[in-house]
Amino acid sequence: MFDILMYVYETYWHPEACPEPGQLSRKLSAAGFETEEISDALDWLHGLDLAVADQRVLGAPSDASVRLYEPVELECLGVDAVGYLNFLESAGTIKPHLRELVIERAVATGIKQLPVEQLKTIVLMVFWRLDEEPDALILDELFVEATDRVVH
Repeated sequence: MFDILMYVYETYWHPEACPEPGQLSRKLSAAGFETEEISDALDWLHGLDLAVADQRVLGAPSDASVRLYEPVELECLGVDAVGYLNFLESAGTIKPHLRELVIERAVATGIKQLPVEQLKTIVLMVFWRLDEEPDALILDELFVEATDRVVH
């Protein structure tokens, strides 16, 4: 699924350029991705759309808020991913509303002890979906080469 997410990010620089799910599925299939992976990625992207819409309705957390992680979130993220999120937030790269979207989408993967490389893909996809671009130095840090990705 993460290879598909990176493919979408690299191919469709803005979310408006991304085709609707049926057409995207056909394009991904033509690019050689497996049907089950495509389905998982499209479900994950749909969930991202819903999470963004929910956040717009419910409002974003305050910049002064302190984040306490639920056990299920800690089980998914693990110490390394939580540390990386804290680094991004303390560096000013992500604001609390982005952090919340990243956490929600990380938990949605169902992966326990999510590798930091996969968390970086999730961060990129959240930026992409919101049509925001991180600082160039952080973008280099987030952009994981295909040979360095962990595949599950």
